[in-house]
Amino acid sequence: MITNLQDTTTLYNGVKMPWLGIGVFKVEEGPELVNAVKSAIKNGYRSIDTASIYNNEEGVGQAIREGIEELNIPREDLFITSKVWNSDLGYESTIAAYEKSLKKLGLEYLDLYLIHWPVKGKYKEAWKALETLYKEGRVRAIGVSNFQIHHLEDLMKDAEIKPMVNQVEYHPRLTQIDLKAFCQQNGIQLEAWSPLMQGQLLDNPILQEIANKHNKSIAQVIIRWDLQNGVVTIPKSIREHRIIENSNVFDFELTREEMERINELNQNLRVGPDPDNFDF
Repeated sequence: MITNLQDTTTLYNGVKMPWLGIGVFKVEEGPELVNAVKSAIKNGYRSIDTASIYNNEEGVGQAIREGIEELNIPREDLFITSKVWNSDLGYESTIAAYEKSLKKLGLEYLDLYLIHWPVKGKYKEAWKALETLYKEGRVRAIGVSNFQIHHLEDLMKDAEIKPMVNQVEYHPRLTQIDLKAFCQQNGIQLEAWSPLMQGQLLDNPILQEIANKHNKSIAQVIIRWDLQNGVVTIPKSIREHRIIENSNVFDFELTREEMERINELNQNLRVGPDPDNFDF
């Protein structure tokens, strides 16, 4: 059982990844971003997820440096993720994109680097670049984002190293049961983006009933559901009280019946693009 904010899952290569982190999707550069990330670190978060397309790596890097200095936290205690964008997919261009992200973040290495989307005809060359970065010890773990089963099968057919993580849209309206099972069978850690469905689940009566029973918020119930399903999760928030609330999910446990009731909310409904029909 996951018991605190510093608990980790062990990726198949032995690297430890926190179960719960903070995402910064669409958070613009500036004091609000820096304060949010520093607040997360101050309140015990150790995993921070960004991407080149978010255009906020410099602010995230500033917050990391200030957080490390002010709170006296070793860099190796943090788990920093970024992603290569679609326009940079290709061997040399992916290496260059990694260098650019590192420079913006002001870091010497990343803990996890992901291919952001499975652009047809491009992701295999990008993966070779990630394998090179990994073999050179410049990134601790490599993975993908938004890959479906057929993308993973196609990638692994030619890959030397299989992905360690697959970060996908995952919430009670999109449970991706088959993909989750495939990843588990292949030792790939599933990670959830948009776990709260961009707020669209926060008035659901079934979730509210379960939340009331545990004296928790709907957001806390969803995050707990993720964790009990063995899915790493990175809810986004810029407000300190919400950042703290999202992490207060280790003092209760959902019953098997409650887990099933939440599973039954699935409608295969996305708030983000469909990886098979995304206009890249």
